[in-house]
Amino acid sequence: MTMDGRAGHHPDGDILRGLAAGLVAGLAASYAMNVFQSAAGRLTQPAEPRRKPKRRTQGYDDADPTTVKAASMLSENVLRHRLSPRQKDIADPAVHYVVGAMLGGFYGVAAELEPRVTTGTGVPFGVAVAAVLDEAVVPAAGLSGPPWESPASTHLYSLASHLVFGLTAEVVRRNTRNLLA
Repeated sequence: MTMDGRAGHHPDGDILRGLAAGLVAGLAASYAMNVFQSAAGRLTQPAEPRRKPKRRTQGYDDADPTTVKAASMLSENVLRHRLSPRQKDIADPAVHYVVGAMLGGFYGVAAELEPRVTTGTGVPFGVAVAAVLDEAVVPAAGLSGPPWESPASTHLYSLASHLVFGLTAEVVRRNTRNLLA
């Protein structure tokens, strides 16, 4: 606890320390999200794997993860380069961790400027990330279909994954920020 009674809040509001703590938190939260999704995938995997339709759109298949689709679109539209299967394997986690670190950095700075954003131990942050990214940005960018075309289970899985992300981000941000005090 700090002198003002808030855990992890620093009255000096040091944006650079908040950014550093947030970047670390975003990376850790991305890892925790991967672990959660891997465990959830093992629990919910059907006995026989379903074949996903493979419709080529630009340099990716519809079955590719959103991270690969984003990397492929960026690579083709900016660099005029189609990613190889090996490059897609590298891009998948790279995009996930870069986006997670950026979100964590934003969250760390926001926590310095307005400590109330940490209310709820990161859960509202996780809900906001799920709502903005998965329900709005990803479909708007053409990386998925509209949200109403996805089953409820997909939305619940996304929400649960991002709750893990938000909670982990806040716990790691708070502890890292305290170390940087």
